[in-house]
Amino acid sequence: MGSRFVTPTSQCFVKSIRPQFALIPHSQRFNFKHFGVTTTLSFFRRNPFSSQRAQSKSGFTMDASRKAPVQETSIGLDETTKEEEEYTSLSKLLQEFVNISIVDKAWTFKPSNGKHSQAMFSVNQPNLLANKKRRYLISSHIFNDSNGTTSFQFSPFPIEMTGVSTLVPSPSGSKVLVIRNSENESPAKFEVWSQSQVEKEFQIPQSVHGSVYTDGWFEGISWNSSETMVAYVAEEPVPSKPTFDAFGYKKETSTIKDFGSWKGQGDWEEDWGETYAGKRQPALFVIDISSGEIRAVDGISKSLSVGQVIWAPPNNGLQETLVFVGWSSEPRKLGIKYCFCRACSLYAVRFPFSGSEADKPSAEVINLTQSISSACIPHFSPDGKSLVFLSAKTSVDTGAHRATDSLYKIDWPCDGKLDSSLELVNVVPVVMCPEDDSFPGLYDTVISSNPWLSDGSTMIVTSAWRSDEAIIAVNVLSGDVTRVSPDDTHFSWKVLALDGDNIIAVCSSLINVPQIKYGRPLKSLDFSAWSWDDISSPFSKGSEKVMALLAARQFSVMKIPVPNGSENLSRGANKPFEAMFVSSKTNKPGSCDPVIVVLHGGPHTVYLSAFSKSLAFLSSIGYSLLIVNYRGSLGFGEEALLSLPGKVGSQDVNDVLAAIDHVIKKGLIDPSRIAVLGGSHGGFLTTHLIGQAPEKFAAAAARNPVCNLALMTGTTDIPDWCFVESLGVDGKSNFTESPSSEHLSLFLSKSPISHIAKVKTPTIFLLGAKDRRVPVSNGIQYARALKERGVEVKVILFPEDTHGIERPQSDFESFLNIGAWFKKYCK
Repeated sequence: MGSRFVTPTSQCFVKSIRPQFALIPHSQRFNFKHFGVTTTLSFFRRNPFSSQRAQSKSGFTMDASRKAPVQETSIGLDETTKEEEEYTSLSKLLQEFVNISIVDKAWTFKPSNGKHSQAMFSVNQPNLLANKKRRYLISSHIFNDSNGTTSFQFSPFPIEMTGVSTLVPSPSGSKVLVIRNSENESPAKFEVWSQSQVEKEFQIPQSVHGSVYTDGWFEGISWNSSETMVAYVAEEPVPSKPTFDAFGYKKETSTIKDFGSWKGQGDWEEDWGETYAGKRQPALFVIDISSGEIRAVDGISKSLSVGQVIWAPPNNGLQETLVFVGWSSEPRKLGIKYCFCRACSLYAVRFPFSGSEADKPSAEVINLTQSISSACIPHFSPDGKSLVFLSAKTSVDTGAHRATDSLYKIDWPCDGKLDSSLELVNVVPVVMCPEDDSFPGLYDTVISSNPWLSDGSTMIVTSAWRSDEAIIAVNVLSGDVTRVSPDDTHFSWKVLALDGDNIIAVCSSLINVPQIKYGRPLKSLDFSAWSWDDISSPFSKGSEKVMALLAARQFSVMKIPVPNGSENLSRGANKPFEAMFVSSKTNKPGSCDPVIVVLHGGPHTVYLSAFSKSLAFLSSIGYSLLIVNYRGSLGFGEEALLSLPGKVGSQDVNDVLAAIDHVIKKGLIDPSRIAVLGGSHGGFLTTHLIGQAPEKFAAAAARNPVCNLALMTGTTDIPDWCFVESLGVDGKSNFTESPSSEHLSLFLSKSPISHIAKVKTPTIFLLGAKDRRVPVSNGIQYARALKERGVEVKVILFPEDTHGIERPQSDFESFLNIGAWFKKYCK
């Protein structure tokens, strides 16, 4: 389960009368323009800073129709004004952090003259006013000098990609496919561009298929080798719905709008949960880019949802072969976002598109990976002899939503004869207990569209390596794994694209904005040692103020001994875990900034040392950060990861408390000024901590927190998660849609709400009303229970947000309010 995190802004309201408070829908908030930013008066019917003189002790009223008595406390207008001024100042600073551009993709192109290659970067930046991400392209020539240095010459200005869902260059780089999904029922648009113009443009009506999947999971858009066809994944056409008029049901349907009738809803269908509302069935399609003819790929069972399609190497026949991933919807679909525990397989199917072959019955769909429970993200080697893919087998088999990946390969038959008995070779197996600082296994593995070096057997991929993100080289013949990115500093590195045998990467840390790096092997065809050049780019910078604030911070990675180490634990679970500590360079001995303990969700994810705008903002307003990767996090070996299921609410809580005690003993933090922040499972830990250690925390912020597992199990899209994390690996076999009273009692005992009577900490909740992972009822119930007990509480509800609370305005408002809340209660 994953997660990120802020209140209203305005400095135009100070009048004092006795107001009543209510939780107000986002659509009814009052908007103010201030310093070019649209800000909102949310949650309160008036000034958010008059809360101390106008709120009741419990902090808020959930129901506007019930007028709760209001306690007033005396507070001067000067203090209110000061609070508003600080709020305004925070909002201005946050916007400077938000405006930093982030590179998310890159492509390289070799010119026909064979000289300098070119790169194209996809960059994103939030557009707060439009409440969307602004995406743009910027291109560059790459110059490699004879003296071994590299420079990039960027185009003077970027080009915004308005309305573009995704773009996919062809294998030769001579064309690019641009896809524009409609936000309504209008046709999807495909555009084929050459270097100078649009060559083809096709509009695909909803009767052919719905929107194309560009979600990064089911998404698969692949050119064939001759660049005549593109295979892709799109939503199946919506089935016809029953029509009614004044006389009842109409048997005949018409495409012509009939104002005397209406459409019914028809049968309800399962979807894949969080972020997939309204999506029923991802299916395979192929378009001929010369004619625009589109065909659905037949023969695939309706019980399979498909994705990640690629073309197999061509053979001499008329038919080409598609390889894709399929997820079964039997017995039902469970949430798939962030969940690698859903069983899946690689399938192959022949696809006749033209000539007499096109009229023949569909060929058999062949399951290539029947012997393992997970196979995804397929890639063919450059010579077409190997099909390489990732497996999340350990996640599927244990029920943990993320775990250690493994890398497999299949020797692809040169005669094109496919069957389900092809041998699977485990190239990079699961690492159970890594030795200190050695390769810990593959985690959260990212493989670019073209990951191969010139030897044809070495892949360059990105993977979590403890608390860092690292670039590694994997030889698929020998299984050798080499760390390519430097390991002498705790920076995180990510591959953007390959330029021949050279790597274009992005590098950042918790206190360093992302920078472009260019890596080259020190010896030709020897990929064991690399040199890295810094590349000056127009998007690797923040404002002068932001850069000065970041320059005043420092950070380190600490090894935290396991509290109460036990012989009953595996060796991996007894090894130290890690925490990252960000602080000011100018703190004097005996003087410490207040600290925010930051906790990731999951629980099987990891906080990386990469740059985070929101965390950098919180650090820059005067807080140290203690970011804890408790046991169960990715990147530390499978034994440590699997030590957590069945022990949530105890082992993870104790790890966090041990990390806090560790920095207290070192004299790095003031024990009286500790705040805690977490989302999803991090919110579960946040609300557990303020209940289990009520004297320890001055303030708390929880974003879409898991507060009551017993309530969650009947409403979430991943009820199996509740069983696995509460019962351990036995939870997978014990999962049922109708939990017993014993199960519900266990869930309740492991939930933060079981400790609520002890909570004293002022807490802010940030909730997405469309969250299907941790439905909003979890946070609301817990907040109401705190209110009932007189604890200071604030709730901000984002009506259009899902679990991630990622829409730009919501993300901005969330972190602004967290900063203001901590400033108020943890100065």
